[in-house]
Amino acid sequence: MKYIIIGIFMIFGWQFGLAQEEIVQDTISDEKYREDQFYIGFTYNILQNRPSGISQNNLSNGIHLGVIRDFPINKKRNKAIGIGLGYSYNSYFHNLKAIETDSGVLYEAIESDESFRRNKYRTHELELPIEFRWRTSTATSYKFWRIYGGFKVSYIFSGISKFVGDSGTIKFQNDDINRLQYGLTLSAGYNTWNFHVYYGLNTLFKEDTFTTNGEQFDMNTIKVGLMFYIL
Repeated sequence: MKYIIIGIFMIFGWQFGLAQEEIVQDTISDEKYREDQFYIGFTYNILQNRPSGISQNNLSNGIHLGVIRDFPINKKRNKAIGIGLGYSYNSYFHNLKAIETDSGVLYEAIESDESFRRNKYRTHELELPIEFRWRTSTATSYKFWRIYGGFKVSYIFSGISKFVGDSGTIKFQNDDINRLQYGLTLSAGYNTWNFHVYYGLNTLFKEDTFTTNGEQFDMNTIKVGLMFYIL
């Protein structure tokens, strides 16, 4: 999965390079024309490299919204750099129970005979997306193709572990979560519908986080879904 995602980014990066070499005559009279300065997205969140015996369940989802300032870099204004600021909510449902103790947090797989309603991580994040943007738009067209590839840095200002079961509820701010997250992004589509993927380049948890079986956390996140852009 990791190499497939990286391969997709390399292919689109090569296409961007070819696009930059094309010479296109300027037909746009509006020198202030910009595109896609607001965004809202919905994703399915995947925890990759989970500890052995750990699986995801329910619908792990994300909601992403914000504003991106569009800086065109050619006369036709269909190529641009986008720099933005946004907010993201993410949930990850799974069967790895987190228990807060005086000496730290313990992580153990939920036994198959233990009844529970939900177990998840929940994060609230500030995000800074940076994109290279290519599109077929003009100042007067509203339906066009777009390919936006880039990089996103996020700061988790709230990271919560929550377990709800017959034995009770466990909920706390989890300091083992890596507050700083970063990864590659790609959005591509036509008009309203745009496929979106985020591939996290660092782990969701700190390096010194282990399960009770001594297995280190190496989980990173992949988010796949739809992105909608608004002028």
